[in-house]
Amino acid sequence: MCFSAPASFIAGTALSAIGVAALRNTRVRSELPFAMIPLLFGIQQLTEGVIWLTFSYDAPILKETMTYLYSVFSHVLWPIYVPLAMGIMEAVRWRKKAIFAFGVAGVAVSLYLLYFIVATPMVAEVVGRHIVYDSPHFYLIPVMVVYLAATCVSCVFSSHAFVKLFGGLLFASFAAAYIIHVMALVSVWCFFAAILSLLIYIHLRFRDLGGFPKNMRFRRRPHLAA
Repeated sequence: MCFSAPASFIAGTALSAIGVAALRNTRVRSELPFAMIPLLFGIQQLTEGVIWLTFSYDAPILKETMTYLYSVFSHVLWPIYVPLAMGIMEAVRWRKKAIFAFGVAGVAVSLYLLYFIVATPMVAEVVGRHIVYDSPHFYLIPVMVVYLAATCVSCVFSSHAFVKLFGGLLFASFAAAYIIHVMALVSVWCFFAAILSLLIYIHLRFRDLGGFPKNMRFRRRPHLAA
């Protein structure tokens, strides 16, 4: 969360619990990576909670470690993980290939950003009520375009209408975060995306109760495939 340590810990704990619940509501193994997204966001938000604490207590090593860990989530993990999770779940061959093509682009931008995470110091500071991560290479237009393509546009090629909706909401949340506080874009957007990940649990838990239109549901299977 981008506002305070207690808020980050509350959000992280809630998302972690919801992530576990989402995993329990999967029906086939191909849904597991998709269902893990809230849990991963929960871990990321708990990490930022620790970073908040380091601003009040003198713990430079812990602050540096958590800043790097958070940056690996925000800069490296998501452009790879999102298209991978969507691609594994996709049954239509041409759509799967298209999504994995975006995954290749995600790997490229992740490796580019990882290089600068390793090669240059990662600094986190509080500006207003937000944590700002010093990552100028993330803000380069080509980098953001590829990043958005991997995390948001890839969802459009899914045959599942809910996944398309999720990708559209992710892009909308990026635009909102950019407008609200461009300097703290990384923290604010991750917060918005974390909140949106709650929809994954809602979808998996209530897909048989009419919570979403029929064409937004996954195929029903009696149990996890062997």
